[in-house]
Amino acid sequence: MKFAILVNEGAYQHQASDSAYQFVKAALEKGHEIFRVFFYHDGVYNASRLSVPPQDDRNINKRWSELAQQHQVDLVVCIAAAQRRGILDAAEAKRQGKDADNLAEGFRISGLGQLIEASIEAERLIVFGD
Repeated sequence: MKFAILVNEGAYQHQASDSAYQFVKAALEKGHEIFRVFFYHDGVYNASRLSVPPQDDRNINKRWSELAQQHQVDLVVCIAAAQRRGILDAAEAKRQGKDADNLAEGFRISGLGQLIEASIEAERLIVFGD
């Protein structure tokens, strides 16, 4: 089965990101396809490379990056939600006159059209968080 995933909550504010990650990992292990994981609303915080959890806690942001690298999972961050929350890639930081970017490896910034495409291409759209 081909899944699209929507994550609406941040990495440490809600269980949604953990649940989405575990679902994606399990689905891949079972041979399913993940068309795209789209991060929206506070879910864009999952894409910050500046998140530094305590050493004895899970590093959700790093887990997503590693999953993308290992399985070529398309991790897309909503540009409007990201800008509002200070998540920028290098090109957007330059365009906005900012002196730094903070998008984690494996993530890319794009628009809501990517979510629409994912919901059309996938057999199921699974939503994690409000």
